[in-house]
Amino acid sequence: MLEILSQVFEPDGLLGMFAFSPPGWGGNLLVGLLRSMEIAAGAYTVGLIIGVLGAYGKLYGNEVVRDVLALYTTIVRAVPELVLILILYYAGPAALNGVLLQFGFERVALPQMPVGIMVLGVVLGAYMTEVLRGAILAVPVGQIEAGRAYGMPPLLLARRVTLPLMLGNAIPGLSNLWLAATKDTALLAVIGFGELTLMTKQAAGSTKSYFSFYIAAGLLYLIVSFVSGRIFGWIERWARKGQPAVASGGTL
Repeated sequence: MLEILSQVFEPDGLLGMFAFSPPGWGGNLLVGLLRSMEIAAGAYTVGLIIGVLGAYGKLYGNEVVRDVLALYTTIVRAVPELVLILILYYAGPAALNGVLLQFGFERVALPQMPVGIMVLGVVLGAYMTEVLRGAILAVPVGQIEAGRAYGMPPLLLARRVTLPLMLGNAIPGLSNLWLAATKDTALLAVIGFGELTLMTKQAAGSTKSYFSFYIAAGLLYLIVSFVSGRIFGWIERWARKGQPAVASGGTL
């Protein structure tokens, strides 16, 4: 028994490998997790902005706007996310530098994190557009007509009627998209972004303890999912306050 415990606590033992200071990799995993959460939060914010604009554009925009948004959401949802990330990550900066060179400016090297945030944000935006569009369509027409009858302008109608009533229907879908965003950060490992998955791969390759480190990474993702589910569940209950109990639902 003592021999087993001594092997666990040795520098190359299980706890030694997960120590926060070198030669342990625990600190690196936490740094990777923090970077994953930073890029997920940024991409989620970008996607939410695109989703709000896209949903209203699809519902209330002119024919050209609706066609452009339909093409955008169709392409993004049809093409695998890894392929989209590779295309946007390399094509976006290349297109920007092409424009700069045409106007006589020098090439620029874009920071990795903002590019990763924008790439994932564009992908999430297509899904958020459809989630929010469906939530808006679920708002009873009579409520909107009543607001118009009171003379509410469009922005006031959206703030006082549409947004409060659609939020409860949108939260479960938005919760799932947040979880998707936290997991999709792992796709950025293929372009060398130092998030949790890449850190785990480096640690496993260095120590040859692939099973231990990938199990640890999976547990970290599971903790993030559990905490996020609790937070979104509270937000959904708050958003549905005052609505009929039959309309409420849980967040997956």
